[in-house]
Formats: sequence, C-alpha cells, structure tokens
Amino acid sequence: MNHWSIKRKVWITIAAVIFIVVAATTSLIYFLYNELYVDKQIDTLTMQGEKLTMVYAEQGVNDVFLERVDWANQSMEADVLFTDDPMLLASGDPLDPNSEYNLITFEERQLLLNGDTVIIQRSHPRFNQEIVGVVIPLFEEANLAGAVFLYQPLSTIHEPFQEVQWLLLFVILALVVLILFLGSKMIRDVVNPLISMNDIATKMEQGDFKQTINLSNRYDEMGQLAESFNRLAHSLNEVEQNRNEFLANVSHELRTPLSYMKGYAEGVEEGIISKEKGLGIIQKEANRLDRLVNDLLDLAQLEGDQYEIRSEPIALAELVDEVIDQFNLIAYKKDIKLLRHLNDECIVYGDADRLEQVIRNLLDNALTYTPGGKQVEVRLEQKGEDVTLLIRDEGIGIPTKEIDAVKQRFYRVKKARERKDGGTGLGLSIVSQIIAKHGGTFSLESTENVGTTASIHLKGIL
Repeated sequence: MNHWSIKRKVWITIAAVIFIVVAATTSLIYFLYNELYVDKQIDTLTMQGEKLTMVYAEQGVNDVFLERVDWANQSMEADVLFTDDPMLLASGDPLDPNSEYNLITFEERQLLLNGDTVIIQRSHPRFNQEIVGVVIPLFEEANLAGAVFLYQPLSTIHEPFQEVQWLLLFVILALVVLILFLGSKMIRDVVNPLISMNDIATKMEQGDFKQTINLSNRYDEMGQLAESFNRLAHSLNEVEQNRNEFLANVSHELRTPLSYMKGYAEGVEEGIISKEKGLGIIQKEANRLDRLVNDLLDLAQLEGDQYEIRSEPIALAELVDEVIDQFNLIAYKKDIKLLRHLNDECIVYGDADRLEQVIRNLLDNALTYTPGGKQVEVRLEQKGEDVTLLIRDEGIGIPTKEIDAVKQRFYRVKKARERKDGGTGLGLSIVSQIIAKHGGTFSLESTENVGTTASIHLKGIL
C-alpha cells in the first residue's frame, strides 16, 4: 500500500484550505448581494410604493397623487409607473400601447387581484435587461382600481456593489498568498527537516551514524528536536565505535593467550620446550582466558538493565577485613605493608558478593602496581549517611589525563601494560558498574610516582 508523503499531505491541505476560503468568500459575496443588498433595494421599493399607496388612499387619482408619483420617479434611482387600469399590466405596456411585451405575467396579475404585492427579479424583455421591482395593487371599495409599478435595473444595483466585490476579491487573493506563504514556510521549516531526519535515520539503519542536521539558527521546537536527533546520532556513533573497539580488544585479548597456548603446545610436541615449562605456560594462559571470560560475563550482566543487585544489610568493615586477610600473604611476599583503619559501625545495604568483588579488584590493583618497601592503606569511615571506603597505595600512579580512561574496558596505563601483570583491563569497568548499581559513586585520584587513591561512596544505615 502506497502512503502519501507528509509534503504531499501538506500541499493537499493547503489546496483544501484555499478551496474552502474561496468557496466561503464566494458564498459570502452571494449572500451579501442577494440576501442583503438586493433585498434591501426591494424593501426600499416596497416602502416607497406603500407610501404612494397611502397617498392614493387619501387623495385618489388627483394632482397631488400624480405629483407625488412624479416626485418619487425623479428622486429615486428606480422608475415608477402608475396605471388605473391594472388589466393593461398583463396585456401590454400602459405607457406604450403598441408594445407587444407585458410588464407582468398573468399569474402575477392574479396575485394583484388577491391584494398581494408582486416582487419581480428577472430579465425583462420590455427593458432588455434584468430588473428588480415591485408591483403594489391599489384598491377602491375592495376592487382593484390600479397599480403602482416601481422597478430598477439590476445593473444600477451592481455598480455600488462592485467596490465591495473587488475588495473581497483582494481579500481572497491576499488570503491565498498568505496561505501559500505559510504552507511554503511550513514545508521549509518543518517538513524538510523531518524528511532530512528520515533520510539520516535510514542511513543509521545501514550503520552510518556520522550524519547530522544543521539547524543551528533554530531555537524553536524543531531546532530542539534536531539537536536531540544530533545528540542521538552522536551517542549511537560513540556506541558503534565502542562496540568496534570492544570487539577488537576482545579479539586481541583472546588471540594472544591462544597464540601462547598454541605455540607452547607445538613446542612441547616437537621437543623444543620441556613439558613442564610448556604445560606451566599453557596453564597460566588458560587461567588468564578463564578470568577474561568471567570478567566479560560479569560486565555484560552488570551493563544489562535487567540485572538486579541484591539488597541486604552488610557489615562492611567485616567484609573488608576478610578480603584484606586473603591478601596478607601476597603483601608479605612483595614486602608491602598492608594497613587497615576500619569503622566497625559501617552498615550498608547491598550485594555482599559484588561488593567483595569490588574490594578484591581495587586491592589487587593497589598491590600489583605498588613496589616493595611501600605501603597500601585501606580506610573505612562514615559521616552521617555517607560511608566512604578508601584504598590508597604508593604505587606508580596514573597520569592525570588518563584517570577517567582507566575505567574504560581493556584500558591499561602504558606503564602497566605488560602481560606479566595478568590483568584483563576490565576490573575498573566492573567496579564502576557494581558501585553504580548500588547507587554509589566511584572515583580515582592519582599522582605519577606518588600513588593512587580509589574512593567509594555508599549510602549507609544510621
């Protein structure tokens, strides 16, 4: 089924509006002319005729009456005829006995006999033009004694009405021009941007998110819509870039350990590498792959809208203390002093397993990038409802311009990109997602060669 475009609908609507305006204005002209102006002239003729009828009733046919008829004939734009033999009205012209045309029809003469005023509005052969007139009967002792015929050519009525017609035609033309102007403006300001948005949306479906709509000078709703559309396009473009980067990173992260495993397996098989060394490397890379897959699964779950965090009261100091105990051996082997300052009264609502994962990731990073002879401090404190967990190390630090970037997936600070560190590059992304799911905030402060402080803020229970 073919659907009309919005541009076609707008033009059809404009054409319909123009047609309605023209039809309404034409009807108005016809109404003003026929119902008001012509009827007004008929009323005027009737009123003058009735005045002559009153003079006839008082004076009869005498000089006073005839002078009044002559005065009316001269003072009015209409012509006034009087006959004291109404039979002649339907059998000829009382002023011209040789005329073959009757002033009124037989049916109209019958109306006169009944005492009715006859109104005429038609083309009259006697005058060779259209006329409007009234014929008023004159009675003596209930008998039709004569008639007064007042008539006026319609052309004389048209003349004063021409100015009104031209004015109305000018109004119609002005309205048509205005409607066309507004329609063109609507097409330009509304329809064309919508068409552009539709074209860009079609390109977006094909994977092109770089197109934008240029309505920088528009501050109305359409300009706001275009700005929102451009922001959406920009966001989708970023999502697409992140997706491509993510796939590239995942491919790289998976390919490297697989290459190691394949190479060492072939080396063991060919006897180039000892079995113990080869299997050890293969086991190490297999563990790395396992961690990477688990981290990817965690991140996919946490970034999904359907994933729900359990909410239960947690003694956070106890949870932090347990995790620190598990890292004591690692800290001892690296000659790192592990300090703890924990407020035992800190209680929060949350998922204990996920919060333990957060503490593990941050503590593991702190110990990994802190050289021997230094210290790592874990501090837990509460002020009002704000519970703050700080993990401060004296490690290599993070360049200021890279602090926000390290929370991105697979990002590693250049100094720490060696694979012997064993990280997957997903730890801080997972931390950010878990804390966000708990309604908290996660931030980093760092100075190169001085150390890094990871801060977590959660809402506590008073």
